Amino acid sequence: MSTIKRQLEPVPFTQVTFEDGFWAPRLELNRTVTIPHIYRQLEATGRISAFELNFQRPVPSPIVLIFGDSDPAKWIEAASFSLATHPDPALAGLVDSAAERIIHAQQQDGYLNTHFIVTQPEMRWQNLRDWHELYCAGHLIEAAVAHYQATGQRKLLDALCRYADHIDATFGREPGKKRGYCGHPEIELALVKLYQATQNPRYLKLASYFIDERGQQPHYFDIEARARGEDPAQYWAKSYEYCQAHVPIREQTQVVGHEVRAMYLLSAVADLAHETDDPTLLETGERLWHHLVTRRMYITGGIGAARQIEGFTQDYDLPDETAYAETCATIGLILWNHRLLQFSGEGKYADIIERALFNGFLSGLSLDGARFFYENPLASAGHHHRQSWFECPCCPSNLARTLASLGGYFYSTGANDIWVHQYAQGTAKMQANGHEVSLRQVTRYPWDGDVKLEVGVASPQHFTLHVRMPAWCERWQIAVNDEQVANDELSTENGYIHLRREWNPGDVVQYKMEMPIHAIWAHPAVRDLQGRVALGRGPLVYCLEGIDHPGTILDRIAIDPHNVSNEFQVEQDDKLLSGVSILRGKGTVADESGWENVLYRNQQPSSKSIDITAIPYYAWDNRAPGQMRTWIRARGE
Repeated sequence: MSTIKRQLEPVPFTQVTFEDGFWAPRLELNRTVTIPHIYRQLEATGRISAFELNFQRPVPSPIVLIFGDSDPAKWIEAASFSLATHPDPALAGLVDSAAERIIHAQQQDGYLNTHFIVTQPEMRWQNLRDWHELYCAGHLIEAAVAHYQATGQRKLLDALCRYADHIDATFGREPGKKRGYCGHPEIELALVKLYQATQNPRYLKLASYFIDERGQQPHYFDIEARARGEDPAQYWAKSYEYCQAHVPIREQTQVVGHEVRAMYLLSAVADLAHETDDPTLLETGERLWHHLVTRRMYITGGIGAARQIEGFTQDYDLPDETAYAETCATIGLILWNHRLLQFSGEGKYADIIERALFNGFLSGLSLDGARFFYENPLASAGHHHRQSWFECPCCPSNLARTLASLGGYFYSTGANDIWVHQYAQGTAKMQANGHEVSLRQVTRYPWDGDVKLEVGVASPQHFTLHVRMPAWCERWQIAVNDEQVANDELSTENGYIHLRREWNPGDVVQYKMEMPIHAIWAHPAVRDLQGRVALGRGPLVYCLEGIDHPGTILDRIAIDPHNVSNEFQVEQDDKLLSGVSILRGKGTVADESGWENVLYRNQQPSSKSIDITAIPYYAWDNRAPGQMRTWIRARGE
């Protein structure tokens, strides 16, 4: 059996700074508005004070309260990431206070879950299928690792190591242990992080156990249901596909069930493929990745079509107006693709990260930093809006921790390589072939495709610079110091331009990606989108909003998909929506004239010309409430 290891190492977000007009303001808003806003909501809803163990809850409690510990955990992670790049005594004080409360709540045996300590102590570990105990443990572990890495303090890390030790003593294949695993994956990837932070091999072994045991027969969820006096056949989801436990992971051929659970599970699978040298796990991930991106992913990087299960239905079922596309699921997609990208540096994974970041992820947060989308539909009649908080508030803190660590998705290094995956003005510091290298991008991306890469080395150094060619880019040019690159120094493979040369202080790479407006069609099997197209430019998907088309029903607008480059123009508006490139063009709209008091007739409705304005999808619902549509009728199709 062959073995597999990641060939790339991500450059830590702490080594990347942003100086652009796109991401830098958002990271500052995250630090100054979003993270404080989330903390106030956590306090107001009792999620942080719950660790003081003086609350009362009904039995049974609403499920959202059962997994309430995960929300302050993700906030601590987000705040710790922020502190790692922007020291802030006030924020550090809040983090320290929250950490102390968590430590105070821990039991003598290491157990740490406020609901089951206070409300239902007799039900500890009795319903792994539904009750999120291990899920909460996972987020607490991630918070502890982030806190330790940001502050150097071990107190929270040591507490969560004790909890991990308790979990390790409770679960496994050894005699006397429960052969269970969590219905909501998360603990698995958290244990890998804990192993990486502590180098304790027991945590890696436990993560492998949770992955390998999932879906084995006799099925643990059946066993524990009977022990609770329940009939497993009465499980509300009807199938363990919902929690990716229908068959062992290596036998799975389709991405199924709850969208977030699937992404967290597959992120852990990728981690363990590397840490345990297991090619079968990598093969599983690649197989499921191909299924997802070719059959079950929205154009925005959103995933999950069905609200009732927060997840996947069947191939090519991608309705636009009823799309679920939970923000957390898009974040999970980013996490998974980032892990897969490091194995061999294939651009297809970085392409998915880019699609998700600029569209389905960024749409989850308002431009003022204090309102959020849980669901991200691709059309709206005007009733879907961001909220300042949710009964189930998993998305806000997930958004905050992703933004606070954004730089970690932009660069990687190899043995003698530097990889540029994403584009934004700013500077990264890293090593190539044992020498310090800085790389500064100068660009207006995503508004245009010109990127200047300034290479900083103290003395001449040989290494290969890999620069991604985005999937949307059909034509590009590249030069070094205004000179064409020699053929023996340049090649293209797997979505990257590979520049092999001796780099000197002051070298500059000029990279120009053509960024035309283009129409995008969906696969013919996507029933809801036939006869429609979307507008794209660069990494951005565009949409129409009602505020720009007063008195018009957006669903009646049609465009010529074969002539968008002539009928639409790009216009930069620095005052609109925090500064955006909008698309202005011409289309037609169905006319109601002559249809008064008539429902059917044997004559096609007439149409009239209309001026069209399209904005980036991520920016919708930041002005007056109203309609939105991403997929537009295609004239003549």
